[in-house]
Amino acid sequence: MNRAAIIVAGGRGTRMGTPIPKQYLEIGDKPVLMHTLEIFHKFDQSLDLILVIPENDFSFWEELKDKFGFQVPHQVVAGGKSRFQSVKNGLGAIDWDEGLVAIHDGVRPFVSKEVIGKSFEEAERTGSGIAVVPLKDSIRKLTDENRSFYQERQYFRLVQTPQTFDLGKIRQAFNVTELHHFTDDATVYEHQGWQVSLIAGNAENIKITTPEDMDYAEFLLQKSKT
Repeated sequence: MNRAAIIVAGGRGTRMGTPIPKQYLEIGDKPVLMHTLEIFHKFDQSLDLILVIPENDFSFWEELKDKFGFQVPHQVVAGGKSRFQSVKNGLGAIDWDEGLVAIHDGVRPFVSKEVIGKSFEEAERTGSGIAVVPLKDSIRKLTDENRSFYQERQYFRLVQTPQTFDLGKIRQAFNVTELHHFTDDATVYEHQGWQVSLIAGNAENIKITTPEDMDYAEFLLQKSKT
């Protein structure tokens, strides 16, 4: 079966407070984005890798590849004005009609190969495989009246990526007008009336967004080498 992974990396790094977008910042010996592409390549070297970044970053990405001697094969596609449009552009770059596609945040470099594998297996079985993790903290729901109510955390999950789908179905799902509640690919899929299937993610699969995340990323990288 054909399989692809779309790595979406269109962030501008505003919360990171750096002049360089977070996906290009270095952890360990290379930029975050290269770690992410490498883990998918290590999972399956036959996987079609599609990297979606802003078109203005194309030349900078080429410079980074030369600087770090980056050899993982991938196709680069121009992102859109929103994540929705960027993913849609990535889907359009796949040149086959049947198979599976994983959609993953470029700034999640610590996803495990086991989670990637489980997402593809579930998507092949049910049409979708969405990585999630349980909550550790207690949670409360806020109201417009400035009140709060306790919620049973056992009924909630934190959503990660990869979010993996049957290619035909996710293409159909993205062939709609973008709506404000499309916070991830799973919500776009659900808009068609389809139920998503959840798989267990890995706790280390953080989304690098703030300077504190970079510190934790360095820790995770060193831990993985021991």
